[in-house]
Amino acid sequence: MENIYEELISMKKRGQSCIMVTVIEMTGNTPVTVGKKMLVDGKDNSIGTVGGGALEYYAKQKCRELLISQQSKLEKYILNEGEVVTEGETVLPMACGGRVTLFYEYIGVKAKVYIFGAGHVGQALTKVLSKMNFYITVIDDRKDIYDTVECANRKVQSTYVNFIENEELDLNSYIIVCTPSHKNDFNVINKVLELKLKPKYIGMLCSQVKLKTFLDKIHDKFGKVDLSNLYSPIGLDTGGCSPEEIAISIASEILAISYGKKGHKHLRNNGLIDN
Repeated sequence: MENIYEELISMKKRGQSCIMVTVIEMTGNTPVTVGKKMLVDGKDNSIGTVGGGALEYYAKQKCRELLISQQSKLEKYILNEGEVVTEGETVLPMACGGRVTLFYEYIGVKAKVYIFGAGHVGQALTKVLSKMNFYITVIDDRKDIYDTVECANRKVQSTYVNFIENEELDLNSYIIVCTPSHKNDFNVINKVLELKLKPKYIGMLCSQVKLKTFLDKIHDKFGKVDLSNLYSPIGLDTGGCSPEEIAISIASEILAISYGKKGHKHLRNNGLIDN
């Protein structure tokens, strides 16, 4: 049991989501006792047990679903070879008989956020998002700027392209591109498209003129490409222009997308990007 909690702490430090499955009730003949636990991550790795056999197999399948939906859940199972059906309970093909109740606890962050560029906006955004349940990684290759970064869960001194090439960016992650140069901004998004990565959101800090030039380059290189997850100019139309106000605008846009909210005025709604 102790190893489970050690692994849980390690996963939390890495920003890795998981499901803790706990046996909270059992009656009759069952292959497990109350209090047994199993920890399952997003790559089907597990530690601990809730009894093995069909019960454990089913529990791992359920963990996959709950990791995607980021939900916790309580479920009851009848272990009686599918002969008895009770409303609200799931029948599993096990010969031992009995009933088991499992609690699936989602433990993890809302999402991972990668901030490319630790300038004024990047650092202001890091401070805003650090108050929420995001795992924030800040990337910058400038040593003097890197040393000033605060509040990030992780900071990496690296060229932007090298970081993307060496890291496995999460599928549902949020990428913010606010590097100190247009060339670096282009290189980040170019590499994301080249590797066919599918983050949930890519936000780029730029002007309308810069965006038009950028889109022309992208279409020249890749042809027609799906940019529905690209939000540029970045943020909601709140009117503020200081680094802190821009950070709040970006954080608000991320939250709106995270929660599936519609009807907000995004700064990208200018006709250049197909929504």
